[in-house]
Amino acid sequence: MSRNHVFDSNGPDMRLRGTAQQLFEKYLQLGRDATGVGDRVMAESYFQHAEHYFRILNAMNQQQQQHQHRRHQQAMAEAEAGDGSGEQPEVNGHANGHALEPGQEGEAPPEAREQA
Repeated sequence: MSRNHVFDSNGPDMRLRGTAQQLFEKYLQLGRDATGVGDRVMAESYFQHAEHYFRILNAMNQQQQQHQHRRHQQAMAEAEAGDGSGEQPEVNGHANGHALEPGQEGEAPPEAREQA
């Protein structure tokens, strides 16, 4: 379900239509208004409807985070599997992004370079 999914809500005394975010905010405002005029029963009903859409928003957010986490893990796995070793090849005396120390394979020690 996307964040732009439109819901038809049959509230306690009216029918509303909108996204989960819009309905949450609308029921929350209606609950505050009912509280302001002293109608505690209607206010509680509106707040319960607001909570329902709040839970839907949380479920959507959790689903989106899980989807992003899976995409990130998949991208990391594909990057590691790119050359089979998971390491970058040596380029210009640098292996895996780090300069090779003198005497390491692939680069002669400074003394040997100066004599050559």
